[in-house]
Amino acid sequence: MFCPKCGLLMKPKKQNDKKVMVCSCGFVDKKPEAVKLSEDVKQGKGIEVVEQLDYETLPMMKAECPKCGHMKAYYWLQQTRAGDEAETRFLKCEKCKHNWREYD
Repeated sequence: MFCPKCGLLMKPKKQNDKKVMVCSCGFVDKKPEAVKLSEDVKQGKGIEVVEQLDYETLPMMKAECPKCGHMKAYYWLQQTRAGDEAETRFLKCEKCKHNWREYD
């Protein structure tokens, strides 16, 4: 509610066991109308969750697979520890699809 006298925002206050609206200019509304707060929320686009990573779009590097010995692997970097520490490099063998990680 805004004050009809000066236009400032009025504040609720208890006066003689009754709630009234009071302005800093001195105006007092002894019969305030019931106030109902409401908010209209519009639904935006949802977050898409990728269940399986398309490894063929990832970059490749020379790395020996610990499982089959193949020398090429897809890799990606992911922050797995605190923000001030280096990220972890994950690798996936091109041939046998074995996953492993490298720490820097």
